[in-house]
Amino acid sequence: MGSEARDTDTRQRVVDAAIGLLEREGRDAVTTRAVAVAAGLQPPAIYRLFGDKDGLLEAVAEHGFATFLAGKRVDPDPEDLVEDLRGSWDLAVEFGLENPALYMLMYSDTSHSGSAAFRAGLEILRGRVRRLAAGGWLRVGEDLAVDVIHATARGAVLTWLSAPETGRDPALLTTLREAMVTAVTSEKPAVRTTGPAGAARALRAALPDQTALSGAEQHLLREWLNRLAEDA
Repeated sequence: MGSEARDTDTRQRVVDAAIGLLEREGRDAVTTRAVAVAAGLQPPAIYRLFGDKDGLLEAVAEHGFATFLAGKRVDPDPEDLVEDLRGSWDLAVEFGLENPALYMLMYSDTSHSGSAAFRAGLEILRGRVRRLAAGGWLRVGEDLAVDVIHATARGAVLTWLSAPETGRDPALLTTLREAMVTAVTSEKPAVRTTGPAGAARALRAALPDQTALSGAEQHLLREWLNRLAEDA
């Protein structure tokens, strides 16, 4: 086994040890010395592989995002776009409830939003929102919809975890999910009703896939569609 492969294996062993400490004893217990002991290494090895404690925590958060991404179920052509949205929201919340300490670390620091796995997961969400827009189901702009979906899932998990166990009401999660669905989607596809906003959102979502217009024409049309789409 080459040195690079050994380093990869050792990094994963250290990350696993850090996650174990995080889950059993909390974030304060994740010190370079404690992690080194748990991984069967000397502390200098942690510094060589991760730089410092912050680098180690960044690697743990990245592992969390990658694990969540690996568990995402992506249907490229769902029969019911709104139910697909509900399912993806539930999946995100379930991951947080099943991995509370790791989730708190992943979302306690905005710098983790630069994670490659986080960005990949966000692109999957953007794809779901784009399909809703193309089908005429989106009530708001795509960027706002992404923010609302992400914020409500994150808020649901963090609120649930911060509450005493005896005070956790499952209705909180259902209520937040349905509030999100109501906020970002229409009861019926907007393109089947009168008014330009829904049709503009649907056309705007499909615009990147067409080749009949030049770049300048696409830019101008997008400006017009943006105005129409937000004029609900």
